[in-house]
Parts: sequence; C-alpha cells; structure tokens
Amino acid sequence: MTLREVLDDAAALAGADGSLAVDVDAAGAISWSSGGTEFANVDATGLTAAFRLDTVLAGAARRTPDVGSSSRGADWVEFRPPVLDGHATDRATAWFLAALRRA
Repeated sequence: MTLREVLDDAAALAGADGSLAVDVDAAGAISWSSGGTEFANVDATGLTAAFRLDTVLAGAARRTPDVGSSSRGADWVEFRPPVLDGHATDRATAWFLAALRRA
C-alpha cells in the first residue's frame, strides 16, 4: 500500500457526500481540498504527505517519528515514513481526517 492509497481510502470514507475535491498536477502531486481549502497532499514521488492541522495537533505531530515542518506554513506538517506499516497508516489516516475537519 502507498501513502496515496491510504489517503484515497480515508477520502472515500470521509467524502462520500461529494464534498471533497481532488487535484492532480502535471508532475503527479495530488491534493485534496474541501470548500476551496487545500488540507492534504502527496508529492509526486508518493513518499511524502502533507497535512494542514490545527496548531496544537501540528505541534504534537512534529514530535512523532518521520514528521517535520513544512514550507507551506506553521499549520502544515510533512510526513515521510520510511516504511508504511500499520502505525504510519493510522497516523496518516488520522491526520487526513483531522485536516479535513479543520478545512
């Protein structure tokens, strides 16, 4: 399973009402938005996901393995797990859903 597949599964669960928009750019990066606000993306390599979280959750996320700051701003975190195991999948799904709720 890839990060994109994990986030596609999360989007399918959360966006059954059709409120999510998905955009794929020319390089192959994928972004998800709701109400015109982008809240998550996967880069073209498929190895790094970024999430727009509230300040408290973003701070906590940065203290977990494989997570760092993003050039997108203080409320964004980047997640680059070397192995997409159950823990990484759970974190990516939870952060996707939290970012969607915030959007």
